[in-house]
Amino acid sequence: MTVNDPIKVLLVDDESIVRRGLKATVDWTRYNMQVVADAPNGQKGWEAFLEFKPEVIITDIVMPEMDGIELAKRVKQQCPTAKVLLLSCHRDFEYAQQGIAIGASGYLLKTAFEDEELDFFLSKFKEELSVGLKAVEVVPNDDRDRWNASFYAWLCGFRNEFRSELGLRWNEHWSWMNEPHEVYLAKLFPSGANAERECDQASSDSASQAHLLWEEIAGQFKQEYKQDGFLDMVPCGADRCFYMVSQQEGQQLEHILKEWKHRNVDFYWSRSAPLQGMDAWLQTVTMLHQEAELEKRFELRTYSWPDTITLAVRLTADNLREPWSVSDLAHRVGLSRSHFSTLFKKVTGENYVSFLYRMRLKTAKNLLANTSMTLQEVAEQIGMVDGKYLSKWFKRCCGMTPTQFRNGQKAE
Repeated sequence: MTVNDPIKVLLVDDESIVRRGLKATVDWTRYNMQVVADAPNGQKGWEAFLEFKPEVIITDIVMPEMDGIELAKRVKQQCPTAKVLLLSCHRDFEYAQQGIAIGASGYLLKTAFEDEELDFFLSKFKEELSVGLKAVEVVPNDDRDRWNASFYAWLCGFRNEFRSELGLRWNEHWSWMNEPHEVYLAKLFPSGANAERECDQASSDSASQAHLLWEEIAGQFKQEYKQDGFLDMVPCGADRCFYMVSQQEGQQLEHILKEWKHRNVDFYWSRSAPLQGMDAWLQTVTMLHQEAELEKRFELRTYSWPDTITLAVRLTADNLREPWSVSDLAHRVGLSRSHFSTLFKKVTGENYVSFLYRMRLKTAKNLLANTSMTLQEVAEQIGMVDGKYLSKWFKRCCGMTPTQFRNGQKAE
């Protein structure tokens, strides 16, 4: 491969709809990439790898004949510079961490990944592979990038070496966080009714723009307030970044964040303070990450909501199987039924029952489009009585049956 040759890509997944979807919907030329082969299982994928020598392999984890972890292991042994991206389901988290350990570059949730996340990895692969060619030798990943990836994988449920690595970083660089400090999670999420359209238009550069923004914010802080100030940053995925700052300098960082908010309506942040020590930091970043995932999944903006309403939404989202009632949830968050109902409507703009069913409908669509679950299994996941009830309710909401919806997604 020369600098001008397209980067070869291999797709491996036992679901043909996933392979066809990736081939048809991704603008591979944008990343100077070309899909040279696809395979329905790990064994066929390994044979295709030996034949075509692709530089990028996107593979499912659970497949017949040979799983994605074994395929990734063989690929990295044969060609350490190859980039392996895993496609994972929630149930695969403990298994998928083996892929990270043997050198996989990252993972995407098959049931929920966004265009920006795939764009982040493909853009990163393009840059790294291009730099490697120009240098005539592989440029090793920076330790900081590797640590950031390890942190993000840990946040998302992988069991890796992050905790032990954190201990070393804490002793060497973050000892100042044993004193009171503040944690901010900055985010770039399109907002409003046109969010999906805006994401599509901006997807080509969104990841790189976000990372430039995170660096500019940190640079502005150090330039304006203290060259060696107590501030550190950890990018988190394609659209978020954690900032840690000493409590004395929290107002300065907040001032800079507000400046950037005036420039970009899709930029906002969540904050937790004061906290002290490693355990408090771990709990805080986990909580902020979970809230951000909730916001992105259901297009919410909980950062400006009262804690009781945020807690209610989180309880609902994490337990859609539960037969929630307004009274039950109000009791769980420590409010009377009437007070909870009034506050929920004021904050979210809709009553709780409508909100609950909207969350269930969005989850049902996601499961129908991205999994092979039966109607009964989908119904159980979202707290419906059974598959027949789900079918009637879904048709009433969407004007089509779940089967028609699923077939329409496959046709696309």
